[in-house]
Amino acid sequence: MTSPRIAVVDYHKGNLLSVVRSLGDVGASARATDKPSDILAADAVVVPGVGAFEDAMGYLNESGEAEAIVEAAKNGVPFLGICLGLHVLFERGEERSDGQAGEWVKGLGILQGSVTRLKSGRLKVPHVGWDQLHLTPHGRECALYEGVAEGSNVYFTHSYALADDVEADVVTTRSHYTRSFASGIWADNVYGVQFHPEKSSSTGLAILRNFVTRVCA
Repeated sequence: MTSPRIAVVDYHKGNLLSVVRSLGDVGASARATDKPSDILAADAVVVPGVGAFEDAMGYLNESGEAEAIVEAAKNGVPFLGICLGLHVLFERGEERSDGQAGEWVKGLGILQGSVTRLKSGRLKVPHVGWDQLHLTPHGRECALYEGVAEGSNVYFTHSYALADDVEADVVTTRSHYTRSFASGIWADNVYGVQFHPEKSSSTGLAILRNFVTRVCA
């Protein structure tokens, strides 16, 4: 496979072009789509991260994209969730449409655990800017981080993060801002990152290139 077809899931929130462009830069044939049939036909699926958990899940459910994503993931199709795209992989999140924390919203449930708000009386939330990735033993075995050094800096912009109820054996990287949180996960064909690789310079492109290489394999 020389140029894998990657469906970048469009849930009508935010600009997807930077993700599509970056995947193209590392050898993929990527296109944004809101059609479940495109998701099921793709060689890989990427869900990017812009917007609120409640809004994203509302559109994914109404459009049929949620069902297609879950089916593709269960069928072994390589999957990458970025920021909010990581969050919706899990069972529940507390981010409502107004950006505030509230009652739980049901996620895709591909992985177990919750997404909760970052809280601090000292540090500014949202967490915006460059911060470090600390690889776990699981992360050092993950194809996504081949050639990526411990402590590498990547770009974050988020107010919510994975909670402590996420199973430790899927966590590939941890980062620290207001609290320690899982900033990367990997379970079989499913990968997720809290940061934005498309905004993370050479390190981010290396991670996306590794994902495309995994798809080709």
